[in-house]
Amino acid sequence: MKRIALLAALLVAACAPRTEELLSVRMVRSEIKRAPEATYLDGREGTYKWNYTTGLELRSFFAVYREYGIEEFDAYVRAWYDGVLDEKGHIGGQYKMSNFNLDHVCPARTLIGMYQETRDSRYKVAIEQAREQLRNQPRTEAGAFWHKKVYPGQVWLDGLYMAEPLYAVHAKITGHDEDFDDIALQFRVAAEKTYDPATGLYRHAWDETKQMFWADPVTGQSAHCWGRALGWYTMALVEVLPFFPEGHPGKAELKGILEGILATLPKYADPETGMWYQVLDSPGREGNYLESTCSAMFTYAYLRAAREGYAVPESIDPKALYEALVKRFIREDEDGTLNLTDCCAVAGLGGKENRSGTFEYYINEKIVENDPKGVGPFIWASLEYEKL
Repeated sequence: MKRIALLAALLVAACAPRTEELLSVRMVRSEIKRAPEATYLDGREGTYKWNYTTGLELRSFFAVYREYGIEEFDAYVRAWYDGVLDEKGHIGGQYKMSNFNLDHVCPARTLIGMYQETRDSRYKVAIEQAREQLRNQPRTEAGAFWHKKVYPGQVWLDGLYMAEPLYAVHAKITGHDEDFDDIALQFRVAAEKTYDPATGLYRHAWDETKQMFWADPVTGQSAHCWGRALGWYTMALVEVLPFFPEGHPGKAELKGILEGILATLPKYADPETGMWYQVLDSPGREGNYLESTCSAMFTYAYLRAAREGYAVPESIDPKALYEALVKRFIREDEDGTLNLTDCCAVAGLGGKENRSGTFEYYINEKIVENDPKGVGPFIWASLEYEKL
Protein backbone atom coordinates (compact mmCIF):
# COMPACT_ATOMS: atom_id res chain seq x y z
CA MET A 1 0.00 0.00 0.00
CA LYS A 2 2.84 2.38 0.81
CA ARG A 3 4.40 1.69 -2.62
CA ILE A 4 1.07 2.43 -4.32
CA ALA A 5 0.67 5.67 -2.39
CA LEU A 6 4.23 6.70 -3.24
CA LEU A 7 3.70 5.92 -6.93
CA ALA A 8 0.51 7.99 -6.94
CA ALA A 9 2.33 10.92 -5.35
CA LEU A 10 5.11 10.71 -7.93
CA LEU A 11 2.61 10.64 -10.78
CA VAL A 12 0.89 13.76 -9.43
CA ALA A 13 4.24 15.52 -9.08
CA ALA A 14 5.25 14.51 -12.60
CA CYS A 15 2.01 15.83 -14.09
CA ALA A 16 1.95 19.07 -12.09
CA PRO A 17 3.51 22.10 -13.80
CA ARG A 18 6.62 23.63 -12.34
CA THR A 19 6.06 26.88 -10.49
CA GLU A 20 7.88 28.88 -13.15
CA GLU A 21 5.46 27.57 -15.78
CA LEU A 22 2.36 28.75 -13.92
CA LEU A 23 0.68 31.73 -15.52
CA SER A 24 0.32 33.58 -12.21
CA VAL A 25 4.09 33.47 -11.74
CA ARG A 26 4.86 34.21 -15.36
CA MET A 27 2.61 37.27 -15.38
CA VAL A 28 4.26 38.69 -12.26
CA ARG A 29 7.69 38.13 -13.79
CA SER A 30 6.53 39.74 -17.04
CA GLU A 31 5.31 42.83 -15.21
CA ILE A 32 8.52 43.13 -13.19
CA LYS A 33 10.49 42.88 -16.42
CA ARG A 34 8.46 45.74 -17.86
CA ALA A 35 8.70 47.75 -14.63
CA PRO A 36 11.85 46.82 -12.65
CA GLU A 37 10.55 49.01 -9.82
CA ALA A 38 6.88 49.25 -8.86
CA THR A 39 7.04 53.03 -9.22
CA TYR A 40 6.95 52.39 -12.98
CA LEU A 41 3.78 50.30 -12.96
CA ASP A 42 0.82 51.90 -14.70
CA GLY A 43 3.04 54.54 -16.28
CA ARG A 44 4.00 56.20 -13.00
CA GLU A 45 7.48 57.00 -14.32
CA GLY A 46 9.38 56.31 -11.14
CA THR A 47 7.30 58.47 -8.79
CA TYR A 48 5.85 57.37 -5.48
CA LYS A 49 2.14 58.08 -5.53
CA TRP A 50 -0.42 56.42 -3.28
CA ASN A 51 -2.85 55.08 -5.86
CA TYR A 52 -5.23 52.18 -6.14
CA THR A 53 -3.91 50.83 -9.44
CA THR A 54 -0.41 50.15 -8.13
CA GLY A 55 -1.76 48.88 -4.81
CA LEU A 56 -4.22 46.57 -6.56
CA GLU A 57 -1.58 44.97 -8.77
CA LEU A 58 0.92 44.65 -5.92
CA ARG A 59 -1.65 42.79 -3.85
CA SER A 60 -1.85 40.20 -6.60
CA PHE A 61 1.96 39.92 -6.59
CA PHE A 62 1.89 39.48 -2.83
CA ALA A 63 -0.73 36.74 -3.21
CA VAL A 64 1.60 34.85 -5.57
CA TYR A 65 4.42 35.28 -3.07
CA ARG A 66 2.27 33.85 -0.31
CA GLU A 67 1.15 30.93 -2.45
CA TYR A 68 4.55 29.92 -3.82
CA GLY A 69 7.10 31.58 -1.51
CA ILE A 70 8.95 33.53 -4.21
CA GLU A 71 10.87 35.99 -2.05
CA GLU A 72 11.73 38.46 -4.82
CA PHE A 73 8.01 39.15 -5.31
CA ASP A 74 7.68 40.02 -1.62
CA ALA A 75 10.72 42.30 -1.83
CA TYR A 76 9.32 44.05 -4.91
CA VAL A 77 6.01 44.77 -3.16
CA ARG A 78 7.62 45.84 0.09
CA ALA A 79 9.99 48.26 -1.64
CA TRP A 80 7.07 50.28 -2.98
CA TYR A 81 5.20 50.44 0.32
CA ASP A 82 8.36 51.30 2.23
CA GLY A 83 8.93 54.11 -0.24
CA VAL A 84 5.45 55.61 -0.06
CA LEU A 85 5.08 55.43 3.76
CA ASP A 86 7.06 57.74 6.03
CA GLU A 87 9.28 56.51 8.86
CA LYS A 88 6.30 56.27 11.24
CA GLY A 89 4.02 54.60 8.72
CA HIS A 90 1.85 57.53 7.69
CA ILE A 91 0.71 57.39 4.09
CA GLY A 92 2.57 59.77 1.80
CA GLY A 93 2.54 59.96 -1.96
CA GLN A 94 0.13 62.94 -2.10
CA TYR A 95 -2.50 61.16 0.03
CA LYS A 96 -4.94 63.47 1.81
CA MET A 97 -7.62 61.95 4.01
CA SER A 98 -9.67 65.13 3.65
CA ASN A 99 -10.23 64.30 -0.04
CA PHE A 100 -12.33 61.31 1.09
CA ASN A 101 -11.48 59.37 -2.04
CA LEU A 102 -12.50 55.71 -1.70
CA ASP A 103 -9.84 54.77 -4.25
CA HIS A 104 -7.23 55.65 -1.63
CA VAL A 105 -8.48 53.02 0.82
CA CYS A 106 -7.74 50.17 -1.59
CA PRO A 107 -3.89 50.15 -1.44
CA ALA A 108 -3.89 49.71 2.35
CA ARG A 109 -5.38 46.25 2.05
CA THR A 110 -2.08 44.68 0.94
CA LEU A 111 -0.56 46.02 4.14
CA ILE A 112 -2.75 43.72 6.23
CA GLY A 113 -0.96 40.66 4.89
CA MET A 114 2.39 42.39 5.13
CA TYR A 115 1.75 43.29 8.76
CA GLN A 116 0.66 39.74 9.58
CA GLU A 117 3.98 38.47 8.24
CA THR A 118 6.35 41.12 9.61
CA ARG A 119 4.57 42.81 12.55
CA ASP A 120 6.12 46.03 11.28
CA SER A 121 4.27 48.75 13.19
CA ARG A 122 4.48 51.16 10.26
CA TYR A 123 2.14 48.97 8.26
CA LYS A 124 -0.39 48.95 11.07
CA VAL A 125 -0.30 52.75 11.25
CA ALA A 126 -1.16 53.02 7.55
CA ILE A 127 -3.94 50.42 7.84
CA GLU A 128 -5.53 52.36 10.67
CA GLN A 129 -5.19 55.59 8.71
CA ALA A 130 -7.21 54.09 5.85
CA ARG A 131 -9.76 52.70 8.29
CA GLU A 132 -10.09 56.12 9.90
CA GLN A 133 -10.98 57.61 6.52
CA LEU A 134 -13.99 55.31 6.33
CA ARG A 135 -15.16 56.43 9.77
CA ASN A 136 -15.42 59.97 8.45
CA GLN A 137 -16.36 59.31 4.82
CA PRO A 138 -19.34 61.42 3.71
CA ARG A 139 -22.51 59.41 3.08
CA THR A 140 -25.79 59.60 1.22
CA GLU A 141 -29.00 59.88 3.22
CA ALA A 142 -29.34 56.10 2.91
CA GLY A 143 -25.89 55.65 4.48
CA ALA A 144 -23.80 54.73 1.42
CA PHE A 145 -20.32 56.19 1.09
CA TRP A 146 -19.80 58.98 -1.42
CA HIS A 147 -17.29 57.84 -4.00
CA LYS A 148 -15.23 60.99 -3.44
CA LYS A 149 -15.69 64.32 -1.74
CA VAL A 150 -15.63 66.00 -5.15
CA TYR A 151 -18.54 63.73 -6.23
CA PRO A 152 -21.12 64.58 -3.54
CA GLY A 153 -24.02 62.18 -3.28
CA GLN A 154 -22.60 59.79 -5.87
CA VAL A 155 -22.28 56.03 -5.37
CA TRP A 156 -20.13 54.21 -7.93
CA LEU A 157 -19.91 50.42 -8.10
CA ASP A 158 -16.12 50.84 -8.31
CA GLY A 159 -16.11 52.17 -4.76
CA LEU A 160 -17.41 48.95 -3.27
CA TYR A 161 -14.18 47.20 -4.21
CA MET A 162 -12.05 50.15 -3.15
CA ALA A 163 -13.41 50.20 0.41
CA GLU A 164 -15.33 47.14 1.50
CA PRO A 165 -12.69 44.36 1.38
CA LEU A 166 -10.36 46.30 3.68
CA TYR A 167 -13.33 47.25 5.86
CA ALA A 168 -14.34 43.57 6.17
CA VAL A 169 -10.86 42.18 6.84
CA HIS A 170 -10.23 44.88 9.45
CA ALA A 171 -13.56 44.12 11.14
CA LYS A 172 -12.74 40.41 11.24
CA ILE A 173 -9.23 40.69 12.68
CA THR A 174 -10.17 43.35 15.22
CA GLY A 175 -13.35 41.58 16.36
CA HIS A 176 -15.68 44.45 15.42
CA ASP A 177 -18.53 42.30 14.13
CA GLU A 178 -20.88 45.27 14.33
CA ASP A 179 -19.07 46.74 11.31
CA PHE A 180 -20.59 44.03 9.13
CA ASP A 181 -23.99 45.72 9.49
CA ASP A 182 -22.54 48.76 7.76
CA ILE A 183 -20.66 46.70 5.17
CA ALA A 184 -23.90 44.93 4.21
CA LEU A 185 -25.60 48.33 4.01
CA GLN A 186 -23.02 49.59 1.52
CA PHE A 187 -23.66 46.68 -0.84
CA ARG A 188 -27.42 46.85 -0.34
CA VAL A 189 -27.77 50.55 -1.14
CA ALA A 190 -25.49 50.27 -4.18
CA ALA A 191 -27.54 47.34 -5.47
CA GLU A 192 -30.89 49.01 -4.88
CA LYS A 193 -29.88 52.29 -6.47
CA THR A 194 -28.03 50.99 -9.54
CA TYR A 195 -30.18 47.95 -10.46
CA ASP A 196 -31.67 47.98 -13.94
CA PRO A 197 -34.77 45.72 -14.02
CA ALA A 198 -34.80 45.72 -17.81
CA THR A 199 -31.45 43.90 -18.01
CA GLY A 200 -30.95 42.38 -14.56
CA LEU A 201 -27.59 44.19 -14.42
CA TYR A 202 -26.34 47.08 -12.31
CA ARG A 203 -25.45 50.41 -13.83
CA HIS A 204 -22.13 52.13 -13.25
CA ALA A 205 -23.29 54.73 -10.73
CA TRP A 206 -26.12 56.59 -9.05
CA ASP A 207 -26.47 60.26 -8.16
CA GLU A 208 -28.56 60.91 -5.08
CA THR A 209 -29.26 64.49 -6.19
CA LYS A 210 -30.32 63.41 -9.70
CA GLN A 211 -28.74 66.67 -10.88
CA MET A 212 -25.57 65.42 -12.59
CA PHE A 213 -25.69 65.73 -16.36
CA TRP A 214 -24.99 62.00 -16.72
CA ALA A 215 -27.78 60.96 -14.35
CA ASP A 216 -31.32 60.01 -15.29
CA PRO A 217 -33.56 62.72 -13.79
CA VAL A 218 -35.99 60.13 -12.42
CA THR A 219 -33.74 57.28 -11.21
CA GLY A 220 -30.44 59.10 -10.76
CA GLN A 221 -28.71 56.23 -12.56
CA SER A 222 -26.00 56.51 -15.18
CA ALA A 223 -26.90 55.40 -18.69
CA HIS A 224 -25.20 51.98 -18.90
CA CYS A 225 -23.77 49.00 -17.14
CA TRP A 226 -20.03 49.37 -17.71
CA GLY A 227 -18.31 45.98 -17.60
CA ARG A 228 -15.51 46.86 -15.21
CA ALA A 229 -17.81 48.66 -12.80
CA LEU A 230 -19.87 45.50 -12.32
CA GLY A 231 -16.60 43.57 -12.22
CA TRP A 232 -15.45 45.63 -9.24
CA TYR A 233 -18.74 45.05 -7.44
CA THR A 234 -18.73 41.31 -8.13
CA MET A 235 -15.12 40.88 -6.97
CA ALA A 236 -15.94 42.84 -3.83
CA LEU A 237 -18.74 40.41 -3.03
CA VAL A 238 -16.65 37.25 -3.41
CA GLU A 239 -13.82 38.74 -1.35
CA VAL A 240 -15.98 40.13 1.47
CA LEU A 241 -18.41 37.25 1.99
CA PRO A 242 -15.89 34.83 3.60
CA PHE A 243 -15.28 37.31 6.41
CA PHE A 244 -18.93 37.73 7.43
CA PRO A 245 -19.82 36.10 10.76
CA GLU A 246 -21.85 32.94 10.35
CA GLY A 247 -25.52 33.67 10.86
CA HIS A 248 -25.22 37.36 10.06
CA PRO A 249 -28.27 38.27 7.93
CA GLY A 250 -26.08 40.33 5.63
CA LYS A 251 -24.19 37.24 4.55
CA ALA A 252 -27.26 35.57 3.06
CA GLU A 253 -28.35 38.86 1.50
CA LEU A 254 -25.00 39.48 -0.20
CA LYS A 255 -24.73 35.85 -1.27
CA GLY A 256 -28.09 36.25 -2.98
CA ILE A 257 -26.92 39.36 -4.84
CA LEU A 258 -23.72 37.62 -5.93
CA GLU A 259 -25.48 34.50 -7.16
CA GLY A 260 -27.97 36.66 -9.04
CA ILE A 261 -25.13 38.40 -10.87
CA LEU A 262 -23.41 35.11 -11.66
CA ALA A 263 -26.67 33.75 -13.06
CA THR A 264 -27.27 36.84 -15.22
CA LEU A 265 -23.81 37.38 -16.71
CA PRO A 266 -23.91 34.47 -19.20
CA LYS A 267 -26.78 36.21 -21.01
CA TYR A 268 -24.42 39.06 -21.90
CA ALA A 269 -21.31 37.06 -22.82
CA ASP A 270 -20.05 36.71 -26.36
CA PRO A 271 -21.35 33.31 -27.50
CA GLU A 272 -18.17 32.52 -29.43
CA THR A 273 -15.52 33.28 -26.79
CA GLY A 274 -17.52 33.40 -23.56
CA MET A 275 -15.98 36.78 -22.73
CA TRP A 276 -17.69 40.08 -21.91
CA TYR A 277 -18.04 43.47 -23.54
CA GLN A 278 -16.85 46.94 -22.56
CA VAL A 279 -20.46 48.13 -22.41
CA LEU A 280 -21.93 45.08 -20.78
CA ASP A 281 -25.59 45.76 -21.47
CA SER A 282 -25.02 46.21 -25.23
CA PRO A 283 -23.48 42.92 -26.42
CA GLY A 284 -22.76 42.80 -30.12
CA ARG A 285 -23.61 46.46 -30.71
CA GLU A 286 -21.48 48.04 -33.42
CA GLY A 287 -18.35 49.57 -31.90
CA ASN A 288 -18.56 47.57 -28.69
CA TYR A 289 -15.61 45.28 -28.03
CA LEU A 290 -14.59 42.36 -25.84
CA GLU A 291 -12.75 43.88 -22.88
CA SER A 292 -10.19 42.02 -20.81
CA THR A 293 -10.33 43.68 -17.40
CA CYS A 294 -14.01 42.97 -16.81
CA SER A 295 -13.64 39.49 -18.33
CA ALA A 296 -10.76 38.74 -15.93
CA MET A 297 -12.79 40.05 -13.00
CA PHE A 298 -15.81 37.92 -13.82
CA THR A 299 -13.66 34.85 -14.46
CA TYR A 300 -11.96 35.29 -11.10
CA ALA A 301 -15.35 35.74 -9.44
CA TYR A 302 -16.71 32.51 -10.94
CA LEU A 303 -13.61 30.54 -9.90
CA ARG A 304 -13.62 31.97 -6.39
CA ALA A 305 -17.38 31.53 -6.00
CA ALA A 306 -17.13 27.88 -7.03
CA ARG A 307 -14.36 27.27 -4.50
CA GLU A 308 -16.35 28.99 -1.75
CA GLY A 309 -19.42 26.86 -2.50
CA TYR A 310 -21.69 29.55 -3.97
CA ALA A 311 -24.12 28.72 -6.76
CA VAL A 312 -22.64 28.92 -10.24
CA PRO A 313 -24.96 28.40 -13.24
CA GLU A 314 -24.67 25.06 -15.00
CA SER A 315 -23.77 26.82 -18.24
CA ILE A 316 -20.50 28.05 -16.70
CA ASP A 317 -17.50 25.77 -16.22
CA PRO A 318 -15.08 28.05 -14.32
CA LYS A 319 -12.05 26.04 -15.44
CA ALA A 320 -13.03 26.27 -19.10
CA LEU A 321 -13.89 29.94 -18.64
CA TYR A 322 -10.35 30.67 -17.44
CA GLU A 323 -8.88 28.80 -20.39
CA ALA A 324 -11.08 30.88 -22.71
CA LEU A 325 -9.84 34.06 -21.02
CA VAL A 326 -6.24 33.05 -21.66
CA LYS A 327 -6.96 32.10 -25.26
CA ARG A 328 -8.71 35.39 -26.04
CA PHE A 329 -6.64 37.94 -24.16
CA ILE A 330 -3.16 36.60 -23.32
CA ARG A 331 -0.37 37.11 -25.84
CA GLU A 332 3.10 35.66 -25.40
CA ASP A 333 6.04 37.57 -26.85
CA GLU A 334 9.11 35.94 -28.34
CA ASP A 335 11.05 36.46 -25.11
CA GLY A 336 8.36 34.59 -23.15
CA THR A 337 6.76 37.59 -21.48
CA LEU A 338 2.99 37.58 -21.19
CA ASN A 339 0.67 40.44 -22.10
CA LEU A 340 -2.96 41.12 -21.27
CA THR A 341 -4.54 42.73 -24.33
CA ASP A 342 -7.63 44.89 -24.89
CA CYS A 343 -7.79 46.68 -21.54
CA CYS A 344 -9.89 49.80 -21.16
CA ALA A 345 -7.38 52.22 -19.66
CA VAL A 346 -9.83 54.24 -17.60
CA ALA A 347 -13.48 55.27 -17.52
CA GLY A 348 -15.56 57.31 -15.14
CA LEU A 349 -18.35 59.86 -14.91
CA GLY A 350 -18.32 63.63 -14.73
CA GLY A 351 -15.12 65.25 -13.52
CA LYS A 352 -13.12 67.82 -15.42
CA GLU A 353 -13.40 65.66 -18.55
CA ASN A 354 -17.22 65.85 -18.41
CA ARG A 355 -17.45 62.09 -18.89
CA SER A 356 -20.99 61.38 -20.04
CA GLY A 357 -21.39 57.64 -19.47
CA THR A 358 -22.94 57.17 -22.90
CA PHE A 359 -22.23 54.15 -25.09
CA GLU A 360 -20.09 56.33 -27.36
CA TYR A 361 -18.09 57.58 -24.38
CA TYR A 362 -17.19 54.11 -23.09
CA ILE A 363 -16.19 52.60 -26.44
CA ASN A 364 -13.94 55.55 -27.27
CA GLU A 365 -11.84 55.50 -24.11
CA LYS A 366 -8.21 54.48 -24.68
CA ILE A 367 -7.44 50.76 -25.06
CA VAL A 368 -4.08 49.56 -23.69
CA GLU A 369 -2.21 46.41 -22.73
CA ASN A 370 -1.25 45.21 -19.25
CA ASP A 371 -3.38 47.64 -17.29
CA PRO A 372 -3.09 46.90 -13.54
CA LYS A 373 -6.87 46.80 -13.25
CA GLY A 374 -6.80 43.74 -15.48
CA VAL A 375 -3.45 42.22 -14.57
CA GLY A 376 -4.35 41.95 -10.88
CA PRO A 377 -7.65 40.12 -11.47
CA PHE A 378 -5.97 37.91 -14.09
CA ILE A 379 -3.36 36.86 -11.54
CA TRP A 380 -6.05 36.13 -8.93
CA ALA A 381 -7.99 34.11 -11.51
CA SER A 382 -4.79 32.23 -12.32
CA LEU A 383 -4.18 31.42 -8.67
CA GLU A 384 -7.73 30.09 -8.34
CA TYR A 385 -7.29 28.01 -11.49
CA GLU A 386 -3.97 26.65 -10.21
CA LYS A 387 -5.64 25.57 -6.97
CA LEU A 388 -7.82 23.22 -9.03
